[in-house]
Amino acid sequence: MRAILAGGGTGGHIIPALAIAQELQKQYSAEVLFIGTARGLENRLVPAAGFPLRLVKVGALNRVDLATRVKTLLDLPLAVWESRRLLSEFCANVVIGVGGYASGPAMLAAILSHIPTLAFEPNVVPGFANRVIAPFVSAAAVHFAESQRYFRHAAVTGVPVREAFFRISDKSEEEEWKPTLLVFGGSQGARAINRVMMESVEDLRARIPAIRIIHQTGEHDYNDALAAYAGLIGAVEAHRFIDDMPGFFERADLLLCRSGASTVAEIAAAGKPAIFVPFSRAADDHQKRNAEALQRAGAATMLEESKFSRASLVEAVASLIGDRPRLKRMSQAARQLSHPNAARDIAAIASTLTGPGN
Repeated sequence: MRAILAGGGTGGHIIPALAIAQELQKQYSAEVLFIGTARGLENRLVPAAGFPLRLVKVGALNRVDLATRVKTLLDLPLAVWESRRLLSEFCANVVIGVGGYASGPAMLAAILSHIPTLAFEPNVVPGFANRVIAPFVSAAAVHFAESQRYFRHAAVTGVPVREAFFRISDKSEEEEWKPTLLVFGGSQGARAINRVMMESVEDLRARIPAIRIIHQTGEHDYNDALAAYAGLIGAVEAHRFIDDMPGFFERADLLLCRSGASTVAEIAAAGKPAIFVPFSRAADDHQKRNAEALQRAGAATMLEESKFSRASLVEAVASLIGDRPRLKRMSQAARQLSHPNAARDIAAIASTLTGPGN
């Protein structure tokens, strides 16, 4: 099998794509090529994982100003032509679009070349590139059942996450329970979450004296967090970055975080209750849709950023921390949404599309 994975931009696109690529190699001895753009994280992560990467020039069409949209429309035909050339040179049997700028041109090139296509969609509402090519793809792998309606031949596979998240134990059975809140907003932090968290720490400790707080701030707000938490050593930890996120998930009883696709998948795998604060400027409001899906399932609650305040944070955390049976129910509901074999199942769909002998 010769497979191309197209797309990228953020870790939420690239990290699952790498897991799919590794599974294709492991199960089907596949040769894999990535197609991305010069502006995305794929330029660092893909070569580091040992995969070849080729670049096309294309920008954004969704939620951008008119000048950017016009430039992208002018670049698009050349990006499709260049993608088609790469597909031909590589003799691709299947093209897997993982979302992001390069996904659209490569998938369009595959469709025009009559090469089987598989769209991977981790959000409830598909991204712009996947919405454009949805009617034409051969198959789709989605995280949420609600997303199936956008595609032909869509299967619910989930999002690949590290195996360590599935091995996290349940803290709810501990007799000497010291409730721990883990706060994070992605590797760069989230300014809105950081600001309200720092304002709320004294009120949280007054309402829940035994609470422990672990806060990943990102680089920008780290020094401010150290100042806000001065004198609270032992009760509050501030970290610029957390490399061992599964280990910190295991320490936590409740998470306060954004609701990007990868974070949602990791929370489901770990079976952790969450309070989501969706990024209000996310494309197509997809973070809110993701949070709503887990809230409907009973696995999370949501605080919209426009209503996120010191009072709402303290009330939300206190009401959940004070209700251990509810936390346990939320944990069980989250695990019901997990997909431990996501990468394997997506690779299997891609293999089926290539036909026998490929």
